Amino acid sequence: MLLLKYDEAAQMATPPDPALFEEMATFNTAMVDAEVLLAGEGLLPSAKGALVAFDGEEPTVTDGPFAEAKELVGGFWILQVDSLADAVSWARRAPFRDGERIEVRRVTEAEDFEGIAPPEVLEAEEELRARAAHQQR
Repeated sequence: MLLLKYDEAAQMATPPDPALFEEMATFNTAMVDAEVLLAGEGLLPSAKGALVAFDGEEPTVTDGPFAEAKELVGGFWILQVDSLADAVSWARRAPFRDGERIEVRRVTEAEDFEGIAPPEVLEAEEELRARAAHQQR
């Protein structure tokens, strides 16, 4: 997974150059053409979101914006590649140049928890993933 991180306040002060949208379309098209892009979306500003915090018995909800956060997730791509190096290679091609950062992380799979989680929980998780994949069709 590629997680786009940026300083939301700075981005709001200087809207993106319209050419960036064309560059982003080219970048996304390249990933689709290479058959590595599974999903990808941009996120609206935090002012249109909420934060759910689990610091006690009951979760607390705070409406955005998240002024205390210096760096927020502004979008993501889920890729299916063979290695971390492949994912980093795609991240390096992203058309950013104004302080944005892309964090590259592997999405966990049930096998990552073998020997930790009970086998029946892992089997149930695999069934849920299969159902979710079927619903997307």
